[in-house]
Amino acid sequence: MKKREKKWFRFRIVLILMCFLCGFLVLLSRAFQLQVISGERLKAIAKNQYTRTMTLRPDRGVILDRKGQKLAVTTMVKSICADPSMVDDPSQAARRIAQVLSYPVTDIRQDLSRNSQFAWIKRCVSMDVADRIMELGINGIFSLDEPKRFYPNRELCCHVLGIVGLDSRGLEGLEREYNNLLRKKAQKVSWVADARGKRIYVQEKSGRDDENIGNLLLTIDSTIQYIVESKLKDAAARTGAKKGTAIVMEVKTGRIVAMANVPRFNCNDYGRFQRSVRKNSAVMDSFEPGSVFKPFVLAAALEEGVLAEDDVLFCENGSYRVGRRTIHEAFNKQFEELTVREIIKKSSNIGAAKIGEAVGKDTLYRYIRKFGFGEKTGIDLPGEATGIVRPHREWKEIDFASVCFGQSLSVTAIQLLRAMSAIANDGVMLQPYVVQGIVDEKGRVIKDFIPSRPERVLSRETAHRVKDVLTDVVAHGTGTAARIPGIAVAGKTGTSQKFDVELNTYSGEKVVASFMGFFPADKPELCVLVFLDEPKVKRWGGQAAAPVFAAISEQIVNCFSETIKPTVVAADKALPRIPSLTVRARPASFIERHPEESAGFDFTGMTMRDVLREAALRRIPVRVSGSGWAVDQKIMHDGGAGGRPVLVVFFDNGE
Repeated sequence: MKKREKKWFRFRIVLILMCFLCGFLVLLSRAFQLQVISGERLKAIAKNQYTRTMTLRPDRGVILDRKGQKLAVTTMVKSICADPSMVDDPSQAARRIAQVLSYPVTDIRQDLSRNSQFAWIKRCVSMDVADRIMELGINGIFSLDEPKRFYPNRELCCHVLGIVGLDSRGLEGLEREYNNLLRKKAQKVSWVADARGKRIYVQEKSGRDDENIGNLLLTIDSTIQYIVESKLKDAAARTGAKKGTAIVMEVKTGRIVAMANVPRFNCNDYGRFQRSVRKNSAVMDSFEPGSVFKPFVLAAALEEGVLAEDDVLFCENGSYRVGRRTIHEAFNKQFEELTVREIIKKSSNIGAAKIGEAVGKDTLYRYIRKFGFGEKTGIDLPGEATGIVRPHREWKEIDFASVCFGQSLSVTAIQLLRAMSAIANDGVMLQPYVVQGIVDEKGRVIKDFIPSRPERVLSRETAHRVKDVLTDVVAHGTGTAARIPGIAVAGKTGTSQKFDVELNTYSGEKVVASFMGFFPADKPELCVLVFLDEPKVKRWGGQAAAPVFAAISEQIVNCFSETIKPTVVAADKALPRIPSLTVRARPASFIERHPEESAGFDFTGMTMRDVLREAALRRIPVRVSGSGWAVDQKIMHDGGAGGRPVLVVFFDNGE
């Protein structure tokens, strides 16, 4: 071989080797890229070609009442799904499935005709329905177990508990407020497909079944909650009220024992109810409080020492000019002179304005804010409103006077209850709350929720003086319908006119009737608030709301028999027989001082039912005239001058 040929031969060999080497390096680099650099991504792509993963709705913790009874739980239900790629005849399959589900055929056919390998057909169906679907034997149709929120008591405590969406996320109420505590980690279910597309269920679940985020232990007592809801519902139906709210709170702790609104809704089927029905009006709605606000004006006057209970104020005979406006009394009453005690007892608007004038605008505003009006209470429920309390510098003369009897400002029900509880609690105001803590599956407390530090808003002496006046309101004033047999009650009625935006004035028809009180008056345990929005009949607080308070409280006393002891009430002294003469009607103070010249008992301010009941107990012959509240009484002779004396009680409904 020639030298030149040898060189060319070696060159070709080296060239071929270089080509093989380059090819090997390319293959090696490609293998490195596939195995190392892109290995995880390619494995995921390959896995997706034969496996499918679906995220199930996460489980949620249990919500318990204070006695450990379950108010919200999670149950496993069946959901129907499909792999459209495996369904041979979507139209025929849709018709057969629709007959079982009572579901539109077009919707099911559309789901089964998708260009995908997964579609929901119907979520959360009964076990019977799921079995019937699977018995159809349709290829590509499957059922899965999913957790669903379930409320054993349906409507009970619905506004407090709230609701949960399809993704197991809390939307309203405690379910929303404590969503991060209640919501467990979502589980994922996977399945594998063979070469023919056949799937095997279930390959794996991710997320531990025993993983517990938290179960809520509430302050709510389900028994008392039921009592409150049933009595409130009956009252709304009886009075024709548009809606109503009632709250029960422990005076010494701030725990909410019951919180109810009507109308109610079924938590298990909340989609049928409007948002306005699902809203928790107890914390989210604000309104003008009316006369239930007067105790706080009285508290400011007594605390500042500008007035005493027996101080007499001139009440202008029922008509008081303030700036360009005139204030009138409810029921068109006419009071000349009343003591401060009688102003609250008889609920005089003009008298309350006079008390406010004695306190002063700046000082009254300070006490209003001190009692927590115009700010959130901090209760652990979402959407709490603050109410509206305009700065006192913006008050006109009529605004200042109106604020004193509960108009020209707005408050929430929970604000009112907290402020009244402060009076009951010797002047110490507490933060209301509905969740005591977190417990584990065995009921052991993991974490206690401790509300903010108590705040003193009144001296102990002033609180006791206000309690004494409010006890008189229930015993002999406008709140007699709120009395509980054997238990001394302190409270205040309220009837606030609603502002009519169209007429730009306060409505004479639309009112909020309310009553707020606590018992036993000497050692308060519970504070209860009731208000009815726009009652059609018995529109006044003492007529509409006070009897609801009494009905609720009487049954609650039985539940709290260990802590609430009956007050020893002295038996009434023997009342004199009605004399055979006619006398003029006199103020309550005169009748109390001179029982020998009267029937010995003042019925003014009572309802007709209470008048008849008291008259029967005291063996007083009585005849009634009119309707509404007792506004006057007079002894007359039945059948002429020689007839039997009878006490005639005159009623006025305030219209």
